[in-house]
Amino acid sequence: MWIALAVYLPIVGSLAAVWLQAAPWWAAAPVLAWCVAWQASLQHEVIHGHPTPWRWMNRLIAGPPLLVFVPFDRYRDSHLAHHTDARLTDPLDDSESWYVTAERWRRAGRVERSLRWTMNTLAGRVVLGPLWLMAQAVVTDSRDLVAGRRLFPLAGHFMQLLALAWILSAVGVPLWGYLALVVWPATGMMLIRSFAEHRPDPSPACRSVIVENGGALGWLFLSNNLHALHHERPGLPWYLLRRVYRDGADGILSRNGGYRFDSYVKLAATYLFSPRDHPIHPLYR
Repeated sequence: MWIALAVYLPIVGSLAAVWLQAAPWWAAAPVLAWCVAWQASLQHEVIHGHPTPWRWMNRLIAGPPLLVFVPFDRYRDSHLAHHTDARLTDPLDDSESWYVTAERWRRAGRVERSLRWTMNTLAGRVVLGPLWLMAQAVVTDSRDLVAGRRLFPLAGHFMQLLALAWILSAVGVPLWGYLALVVWPATGMMLIRSFAEHRPDPSPACRSVIVENGGALGWLFLSNNLHALHHERPGLPWYLLRRVYRDGADGILSRNGGYRFDSYVKLAATYLFSPRDHPIHPLYR
């Protein structure tokens, strides 16, 4: 439970400081961005049944949609489907895949192809990836509304967004500033984690990565830098992942085909401006 306090208390404190005019709103943006990204990691834990044994309590802890464009119910359903390891990275079956089929690539225009190549670099993923995900979310939710799908969850999501907008306005944080200096960088930080999280490999067990030294980002991601272990044991709470990995690293790396990086620094040194691979999934080339 302490992790929920660690996530939410700095948010409340930062907004209170802005409201009391102890700090300008833009000075609070870095703290808010970090904690909003941290909340996304906390929501991931909630999806997997933590931190309490009670589902209703966990849903309360997951809190409001601070990332704005990610309705919790849609995230929960798509992420649980993502844990079907046989489908990992498949653009037709894995909603979290950044790959496309050869047919989709042929239909893409020059601008989309350039965007996809750019977002296959770490810098491009962090800077442009949030805008891409936001646009996708707007299209998805709009289609659901037009088709009459998920109306109740979407209504709840929009009501929470209205409450969030009212709070921001009341304390003196402009909505455009929150989107530009909090939501955008917070989403970008989370995309560092997912950038090399999975690779297309014939063996499902070899598709998930281990980043051994997560550093500060390991705390931000709640140890999901040890992602291969998380996919092996998705019910394992975040605070046990490092211990379990330490005790069984050789076996885990053997099972995931040695797909690992020493750190996110090493990952950035390799892929900051260089594409990881082709946007077309190997299965569909």
